[in-house]
Amino acid sequence: MKFIPVFIALAIASFYQSFSQVNNGTDLGLSGPYLGQERPGYSPEVFARGIVTTETWGDAGAFSPDMKTFYVSRWRVIDEKVEREAVTFREVSNRWIKFPDPDRKGTPSISPDGKIMYHGSQYRKQTPTGWSDAKSLGPAFEAIRIMGLTSSREGTLVLDEVGTNGNGVLRYSLLIDGQRQDPVPFGKAINTGTWNAHPFIAPDETFIMWDGERESGFGSSDIYISFKQSDGSWGAAINMGEEINTQAEEGGPRVTPDGKYLFFNRMVVPSNGGEPQSDLFWVDAQVIEEVRPKD
Repeated sequence: MKFIPVFIALAIASFYQSFSQVNNGTDLGLSGPYLGQERPGYSPEVFARGIVTTETWGDAGAFSPDMKTFYVSRWRVIDEKVEREAVTFREVSNRWIKFPDPDRKGTPSISPDGKIMYHGSQYRKQTPTGWSDAKSLGPAFEAIRIMGLTSSREGTLVLDEVGTNGNGVLRYSLLIDGQRQDPVPFGKAINTGTWNAHPFIAPDETFIMWDGERESGFGSSDIYISFKQSDGSWGAAINMGEEINTQAEEGGPRVTPDGKYLFFNRMVVPSNGGEPQSDLFWVDAQVIEEVRPKD
């Protein structure tokens, strides 16, 4: 009988341990920030290929404010039926663990302080024992078909309203003296074109990003940005440029909570052919400063 050398046995044991089941999760053998991925530069790159961004699903995701949880939502169409899946990656003892999350619908949006989680027209508050039951933001929000909603540190909400004809309108809701105001539409600087959706407001409210379709775009929907002016108004929408936008459909911009990277989605044809699907990209957030108007 031949014996396996000790160092080989240890290596094999380490390999299987790194992918073992941990409290109903799978240890992916990854460590470090951003799921242990090599950082991108000023050219967008696919995020965590084969781990987050997959060949057979459309993928979208976002980090929690403490950067220790990454929420992923997936979808695909088989036999004209839409299938959905949600998984969550958590950093536990400097190891990234993948957990199934079958009860979650969509990618949650969490306030910058980590205390409120938003799902469309509903929200949950963080408590000592976890997230509270869902509560309504109010009748004015319930009357709107919301796909995307984000919050600033001051509690300002920016959300989209999907119209029946496919057109989208971006709205905002202020928090004044602790009272949530009904959402009202932005002006034409932002709400121009045939589609405006999936907004992101910077935590300090210095800019808003979203995807939209305009005649001046590069193709289908592009990612745009508007910077807040010194008088409090919002500047003209600026296309993020040909490095971010292509003839394909781009959308869903989000800046990581640490402010270092811009995440967005792009419709890409799979390597084995077939219909385009949504892949998740990331790029150095300095690209935002590159389009900021100079005084």
